[in-house]
Amino acid sequence: MKHIVEMEVENSHIEGSNNNNNNNNNNNNNNNNNNNNNIVKDVSLQQLKVTLSEFARVRGWEQYHSPRNLLLALVGEVGELSEIFQWRGEVANGLPNWSPRDKEHLEEELSDVLLYLVQLADVCGLDLGQAALAKIVKNARKYPVINLSD
Repeated sequence: MKHIVEMEVENSHIEGSNNNNNNNNNNNNNNNNNNNNNIVKDVSLQQLKVTLSEFARVRGWEQYHSPRNLLLALVGEVGELSEIFQWRGEVANGLPNWSPRDKEHLEEELSDVLLYLVQLADVCGLDLGQAALAKIVKNARKYPVINLSD
């Protein structure tokens, strides 16, 4: 399986090329579905970090990606994510009453939050995956399992 960066560069998404032939072929292969969920499964945080770094590099955006700027962008995206749930009341797991369009919008906003979070950790020199695992272990010690059946 090709690495996501290789596939995206071939499809001219990262490089910013307007190669319509590649984009048309890609759209036909995905049955005109703009959702690229079928490209790579089980994407790692490292793959996202590398892809985002290259995406910013080829566009000359690295100069704007300070920790402060990325944090503010992340907060803005969390606000956009919150707007999706605002006024909906409680939402059932799996979103059974949501339209495909609403679910796609949620996917996009969740992705924006994740991508800014990965970039923020990267520019701060932190390993987000390891930090998350360490936090789970810390929480497990702080909140041990209580056997309620005794």
